[in-house]
Amino acid sequence: MARHGNLCIPLVLFSGAVVLAGCNSGASLSGTFDRHYNVSGPIRLELTNASGDVDITGSADGKVHVRGEVRASGFGFENPQTRLDDTLANPPIEQRGDTIRIGKEMSRVRNISIAYTIQVPRDTEVSSTLASGAQTIRDVRGPVKVQAASGVIRVEKIERDTQLTTLSGTVSATDIGSDVRVSSASGSVTVSNARGDVRVNATSGIISVSNPGGRIEADTASGEVEIHGAAKDVKAHAASGRVFVQGNPGADNYWELRTVSGAVQLGIPASANLHLSAEAVSGEIRTDIPIVNAGYHKRAGLHYIAVSIAAIAGAGFAILFRSKKF
Repeated sequence: MARHGNLCIPLVLFSGAVVLAGCNSGASLSGTFDRHYNVSGPIRLELTNASGDVDITGSADGKVHVRGEVRASGFGFENPQTRLDDTLANPPIEQRGDTIRIGKEMSRVRNISIAYTIQVPRDTEVSSTLASGAQTIRDVRGPVKVQAASGVIRVEKIERDTQLTTLSGTVSATDIGSDVRVSSASGSVTVSNARGDVRVNATSGIISVSNPGGRIEADTASGEVEIHGAAKDVKAHAASGRVFVQGNPGADNYWELRTVSGAVQLGIPASANLHLSAEAVSGEIRTDIPIVNAGYHKRAGLHYIAVSIAAIAGAGFAILFRSKKF
């Protein structure tokens, strides 16, 4: 699991690009452009945008369609009409073989905001980086890699690996056919119906994972972790917040649940078989599991109480609870 201090560091440099589209004053003008590109076979879409929403959707006609809604603002001696006309006549788009690049020439989009609506063949790999704005990507094969300094990230119906990184904003990934990786500095993260492994690292915000098909690693510094429908290995850690895991794992699976300040809650069938380690430094551990043959050890001191329970519950359920309070 990655450390919180390393989250989203590459985005710090890119987030400065939003200044190019910020600092708007004076008259504001707008216009649109449309471009169409013929492609064959799998393609790669690379997009970089300072300001403006991005919507990318897989289509069935085998072409790439790009619509840009441009807004130009004046600043100082700059003429917004000139910048608008230049952008509409020469959008920052290029095609090289099976690769479509959008927004690479950042110096041309100063005081320009472009909202993109893009349709691509379903067999498309996407790499999108945005300083400010919402990003929605759906119905493509992938892999998909999305980075944002500020804004909502939403991906749906992606067949291959998905990697999402944000400094600020909510993240949602639904119906992913392979692994999901999410890094978030601030904002809630929701992952549902991912067939592969799920790994989420958040500095601040709620992590919610439902119906995962593979292993789960969820780590948050400040916020809650909620996992529903877990059937394989789980590692869920919260520095400050509740950890809740519900599912029906197998006998060879291992759940490691930890929180420094908060509660650990479990929801599993009485007949479940798994190996479990649950630890709460300041808080409590709750479960409705029937426990038999429990060994109990308690050591009391002025500032320290340690409780450990080794038990078997249901049919071969191995469990270890540890609770520490200072």
